[in-house]
Amino acid sequence: MRILLTNDDGIHARGMALLETVARKLADDIWVVAPSEEQSGAGHSLTLTEPVRLRHHGDQRFSVTGTPTDAVMLALAHVMKDSPPDVILSGINRGANLGEDVTYSGTVSAAMEGALAGVRSIALSQAYSHEGMGDTVPFAAAEGWAERVLAPLLTFETPPRALININFPALPSDEVKGIRVCRQGIRDYGRLRIVQRTDPRGYDYYWFGLGPMVETPGHLTDLEAVADGFVSVTPLHLDLTHDDSLGPLARQLGV
Repeated sequence: MRILLTNDDGIHARGMALLETVARKLADDIWVVAPSEEQSGAGHSLTLTEPVRLRHHGDQRFSVTGTPTDAVMLALAHVMKDSPPDVILSGINRGANLGEDVTYSGTVSAAMEGALAGVRSIALSQAYSHEGMGDTVPFAAAEGWAERVLAPLLTFETPPRALININFPALPSDEVKGIRVCRQGIRDYGRLRIVQRTDPRGYDYYWFGLGPMVETPGHLTDLEAVADGFVSVTPLHLDLTHDDSLGPLARQLGV
């Protein structure tokens, strides 16, 4: 099996090193094509207004001066054109990608690009508490659980244009309660919090943040699964059509 690794935290991120360690336990043919710098929040963007540079770091390792989507595109259409991957693993992200995070996440978007290309794709992210910030974020749950959750998924036949999103809870490995397959949640947009400050030159600037999570009945989503101490596994698909609205829209338009 040939596995392509990518992420949005950059090729030198701790989560990438951990993912590579796990991947080498599952396959012998590992390739890395990842952004040269952190691209968190890049979503599914691609670079169109400037050139993207590819750097070879040896031993099937490459960095890209662009977004996670750029990295996957270059990997599939250029670097691995004659030896395409069987699976794309994106992560392990520093921070969870739950609920509507998937629309902003470069980690998930890299897996989306793989799914669009017809490659089995999986995104992985490690949640952390406010006590673990920056380079001190613990990856304990991912270290203990990534291999056992990935191993059966590498041969799982996902439907066309679908991918799998995995999130590890912010817990020591031995405190994780298990694996829960669940649907994507969605938070209350009212959680958005904007902090306004002023720089030394007198100009205002802003930080975006989020307030407390709003729970959903039955704890059936990825948001609650991770909060409850489980590894969440969520199938996502890229057809955004709202089927229930097709009929009402046609009637409204008289067509």
